[in-house]
Amino acid sequence: MARTHSIDDYLEAIYFLATPVGEYGPVVKEAPVPAARVAEMLSVTPPTASEMLKRLESEGLIERGPRKGPLLTKRGRAQAERVVRHHRVIERFLTDFMGYTPAESHVHADELGDAFSDEMVERLAVQLGNPERCPHGWPVDTSHEQEENRDLRALSQIDSGAARIVRLAEHDGDLLHWFYEQGLVPGTEVEVLRVDPAAGQLTVLVDGAERVIGERAAAGLYVLPG
Repeated sequence: MARTHSIDDYLEAIYFLATPVGEYGPVVKEAPVPAARVAEMLSVTPPTASEMLKRLESEGLIERGPRKGPLLTKRGRAQAERVVRHHRVIERFLTDFMGYTPAESHVHADELGDAFSDEMVERLAVQLGNPERCPHGWPVDTSHEQEENRDLRALSQIDSGAARIVRLAEHDGDLLHWFYEQGLVPGTEVEVLRVDPAAGQLTVLVDGAERVIGERAAAGLYVLPG
């Protein structure tokens, strides 16, 4: 059965799509997000997304941009950042204490997010030693995330040279599992050897061995060049 998405799910999606790093969004900070991208990210139909966006607008959480794309208001952004922080703390709890794999933790954190109050999440954070990052490399502190965005690139944007994987895109569960299966995890050093646009792939050096990575996967690996 398809999962019904909450207001928080939509705010989180808009937050990510407006984040100026890699495939998640436009280069211009705070640019309106195309409604079709919100629907795509949440795997819902455009009419379904449109109805929820109307509700978010009526509640003052978003406003419509020049092309009718949603833009978080100050209140909407504060709520979105709260949701994102909760999600990342819960992911750490699921991996560090419950024994779930990092890829599994993302799915279960989505399911459990509404079950944890603000106080519960803060207690979890303390018990976890106030972790700086979620299992996939995203800073728990969203202000740190936004500062770090300026230095990161998607691996697909690197033409050549060395880079270190810092974060993994989370929105595609199958791809997230694949990253871990392939050992393409935060902290991994890679070197782009060549890019083959016609084939939609690039060849990288990982642990002394050449690997071919498709553009779709490379677009979900956020790296620090050099």
